Amino acid sequence: MTQNVLVLGGTRFFGKDLVEKLLEAGHSVTLATRGLTEDSFGDRVERLRVDRTDETALEAAVQGRSWDVVYDNICYTADEARAAIRVFTGKVGRYVLTSSLSVYEPGSAEHREIDVDTAALEVPPSPVGKVPYGEGKAQAEAVLFREAPFPAAAARFPIVLGPNDYTKRLHFHVDRIKSGVSFVMPNTDARMCFIHEREAADFLEWLGGSDVTGPFNASSVGKPRLRELIAAIDRETGGQAIVLPEGPESETSPFGVPEDWAMDLSRAEKAGFVFRELDDWLPELIGILARGEA
Repeated sequence: MTQNVLVLGGTRFFGKDLVEKLLEAGHSVTLATRGLTEDSFGDRVERLRVDRTDETALEAAVQGRSWDVVYDNICYTADEARAAIRVFTGKVGRYVLTSSLSVYEPGSAEHREIDVDTAALEVPPSPVGKVPYGEGKAQAEAVLFREAPFPAAAARFPIVLGPNDYTKRLHFHVDRIKSGVSFVMPNTDARMCFIHEREAADFLEWLGGSDVTGPFNASSVGKPRLRELIAAIDRETGGQAIVLPEGPESETSPFGVPEDWAMDLSRAEKAGFVFRELDDWLPELIGILARGEA
């Protein structure tokens, strides 16, 4: 079924992949961004130039419009979620929030959605103000699930990897190992999970086209120990990692967690989504980065 879709923040990384997928599926796509990043969609999308943190401007931009699905890739706080409810009530059939593994603390490789049950999380009245990233995402989920009159779902993504990752978190390791430069990683036995940018887009599209609600963990299948990831980079680059257990923050790996930090996928799998195997794409991506192709 063709949908009329609004994407808040869709010009970089997996947001861009999502827009491409939606267009390929024949959906009508409107992008709402500040217009600071040029996109490659040409006349295939409609554009609203607006700062989503400015509620008055956002309300004016969407006045008289409605969408089957809104994908919100740039909601970070309870206050922004409440503003979205005020702006989009009566204008949206379904709301999909990009959330994060960061709602969970490190300490488990089997985090389940119920471990942070945002449908039962009470959030103070606005203005809540700035809070740590993971807490902000949890509060944004809670506000949408508890206060929105429209159905909402959230994708809890881990670190997203891909050739278009502008944060270059995997690049950090590949470049240092290739160059023989050390980095800090406090616990190489810690297990982590990851998702490819295209799989993240697949999952968001699936959430938007389904009738499920609430939070869903989403990652590729596989929870490597960090030492296993480092060994894979060694193999692909021909280098030899120099890993230090402690050191300055500027030298610390973006994957430098103290304990296991990964998720159980059974809720999304039972709802019908089939995740990719991490080993099916991660070695190839490491090779692409090692050859300087991304």
